[in-house]
Amino acid sequence: MLWPTPCVRRRVRLLAFALPLLGGAHLDAQATSRTAAPGRQWPTASPTALGLNPAVLDSIDAEIKAGKYGYMDRMLVIRHGTVAFNRSYANDYDQLFRDSVATHGSLNMHDFTSPFNYYNTWWHPYYRRGDLHSLQSVTKTVVSAVIGAAVLRGDFPSLETPILRYFDTTKVRNIDDRKRRVTIRHLLTMTGGFDWNESLPYTDPNNTATGLETSADWIAYTIDRPMMREPGTRFNYSSGESALLAHVFRQATGRDVEEYAAQFLFAPIGIDRWFWKRTPSGTADTEGGLYLTAEDLARVWYLFTQNGMWNGAQVVSAAWVKESTTPAISTGTTPTAPKYGLKWWLYPDPLDATKFVWSGSGFGGQFPMAFPDLDLVVVFNAWNILPRQGGSLPIRKMQERLAKAVVSR
Repeated sequence: MLWPTPCVRRRVRLLAFALPLLGGAHLDAQATSRTAAPGRQWPTASPTALGLNPAVLDSIDAEIKAGKYGYMDRMLVIRHGTVAFNRSYANDYDQLFRDSVATHGSLNMHDFTSPFNYYNTWWHPYYRRGDLHSLQSVTKTVVSAVIGAAVLRGDFPSLETPILRYFDTTKVRNIDDRKRRVTIRHLLTMTGGFDWNESLPYTDPNNTATGLETSADWIAYTIDRPMMREPGTRFNYSSGESALLAHVFRQATGRDVEEYAAQFLFAPIGIDRWFWKRTPSGTADTEGGLYLTAEDLARVWYLFTQNGMWNGAQVVSAAWVKESTTPAISTGTTPTAPKYGLKWWLYPDPLDATKFVWSGSGFGGQFPMAFPDLDLVVVFNAWNILPRQGGSLPIRKMQERLAKAVVSR
C-alpha cells in the first residue's frame, strides 16, 4: 500500500502573489480595515480595539481550560483580518490513547503505525506532534475551494458533467440510469444517491466510511456502490462522494488536486506548510486528509469573506463564493436543520435567521466558521474521538455567543 510520505509539503510562493510581511505587528483600531489581506503572519490587536467583548472570549477560554468541551486544542478569533484572540491548549494524547493505539478497532484498522490509526499521536491530531492539525472533513470544504480556483482559471468542467465520463464504465459495478445521472454538483452537495450510511459513530464498524478507509482502492469502493435513490433529491452525508473528487479532478484537469491547490489556492493566500494524506491507491485523501495550522485554515475562510479576492488577486470568483455559501439542500427535515452548499455547512445566523454562518465540520471537533456580516472568522480545533467521552463543543450555542460578542461594527 502507498501511504503518505513522511514529509510536510512546502512550496515557494509565486512572485505574482508575494505578500508583505507584517510580522504580527499589534495594530490599533484605525488599522483594522478589510482592505488588506494578512501577510506571512496575521496582525494582532486587542478584542476591544476590534469591537469585541473580551469577557465573552475569556469565558469561553475558561470553559475550555476547565475541560467542559473535552479535548480542545485551539481557539482562534479573527476580526477585520486581525487576530483578536489566540489560545492553544495542551493535552497529553500519548497518555490518553496509550491503550487504544495498539488495539485494533474501527479507528485503528491498519498497521498500528498507519496514518489511519486515529490514536497514533505521530499522525493525530497533529502531524508529527507539530502545529499542523488534522482537519478531517473540513478537508472537503478546502477541496471545494480548490475546485473554485480551477473553475476561475477555466481548468475545470461544468458542475453538471456526469461523473461516469471520468471512469472506464466497463469496470464500474452497479451501473443504472440513476448512476449515469450523478454529476459533479451532486458530489459537491452530498446528494449523489449512493447506498451509504455514515450516520453511525465512526467507532462503529458498520459505518460505510469505515469500509472505505479499510479498502485498498477508495475510488473503486465508492463508485461501485449500488444506488439508493435518484441523485439530487436528498442530502446523505458521504465521505466516499468526497473521495471521488480526487479522481474526477485528476481526470478532468490532468493535475493532482494537491499539486493544483499548492499553486493556485495555497500560494496565493500565503499557505506554504501543510500535510496531505494519500489513500492506499495513491490519490489525495479529499474526504479528510489535509492538515493545516489554525492560522492558515483561517486564511481560506477569510478569503471567502473577501469574495475570493486576496491582495488584489482573484483566487476564486465572487460567483463561486456566492454559490458555495448559498443553500443547495437542507441536511435534515426540521426547519432549523443546517443547510449545505458546495461542501459548506450553513448554519442560521444567530442575529439574522435569513442569513448564514459559513462553516466547516470535521471529526474530532474541527470547526472553522465565518460570520460574513460581522467580518469575523473563528477556528476551533479539538480531538474528541473516544466513545462515551464527556464534553464537546456546542456549535450553535458557541456561534450565538461569538456573534453577540461583537459590540461594534
